[in-house]
Amino acid sequence: MGIKHMASSMGRGLIAVLLMIMLCSLVLSLLLRFTGLTEASLKWVTVGLSFLSLFIGGLISGKKGQSKGWLLGGGTSLLFSFLVFLIQYLGYQSTFNSSQYMYHGLFLLLAIIGGIMGVNLSSHKQTYK
Repeated sequence: MGIKHMASSMGRGLIAVLLMIMLCSLVLSLLLRFTGLTEASLKWVTVGLSFLSLFIGGLISGKKGQSKGWLLGGGTSLLFSFLVFLIQYLGYQSTFNSSQYMYHGLFLLLAIIGGIMGVNLSSHKQTYK
């Protein structure tokens, strides 16, 4: 598998993650605006949706790459974490704290698992002799 193909697969996974997170943010913000829910009541929903988004992003990366799913899923997660770090550092002048390191470590693990599953779900045909 070439570098270009790997980068394309990880890029598709990253785009999927970002789109899912933006869609979930829109839905959750509408729920907060038009219902009696509070931010504290949606904390675990937000965490769960972010975990699901990274898993699905890894799955898409692995499915598009069709091999080395652990590498594609991990790369997708690292790209996402780097993007979040840049936004946080450049926009808010702060670095990750210990709980954020834990979350991003779980993001990495879930995206790797998603990438492995994506390779196994891909439709590449192999003949065994």
